[in-house]
Amino acid sequence: MTVERPDPPRCGGEREMLRVFLDFHRATLAMKCDGLSDEELRSLSMPPSTLSLLGLVRHMAEVERTWFRRVIAGEDVPLVWSAEGDFQEAYAAGSSTRVSAFGAWEAEVERAREIEAGAESLDVMGHQARWGEDVSLRFVMLHMIHEYARHNGHADFLREGIDGSVGA
Repeated sequence: MTVERPDPPRCGGEREMLRVFLDFHRATLAMKCDGLSDEELRSLSMPPSTLSLLGLVRHMAEVERTWFRRVIAGEDVPLVWSAEGDFQEAYAAGSSTRVSAFGAWEAEVERAREIEAGAESLDVMGHQARWGEDVSLRFVMLHMIHEYARHNGHADFLREGIDGSVGA
């Protein structure tokens, strides 16, 4: 699988810039996982951490689902891997496979894109029940860029530890 990563524009409208930077970071996570076996994707960072590339993909599926479907769209859907709403469960990849983790993540990314595209503006509001606060779509997109950027840093180290691959 060859991952195509968008080149963010150097100028443009706010919404276009947010969309492309978010897709840039989504593609970066996929690139960090490209070409690895299920076993390599489940490789742990270092004890006692259970962090793995596959766990990051699973976690980001939960994050996409929560912020776009549950918060912005108000959909009453459970988390993907935790009936109790524990985001930490997604990190424990266990016997997960690329197919299951990426299938869930890609489905959530596609649904998130639909929700964002269907919103009339970045000022659309949703309710973040965990915080007891309303947040804008603008906030959600910025938060998602932050979330991916942070975890892509983890992915850099994880990938380097697996096969020495760095960069991108």
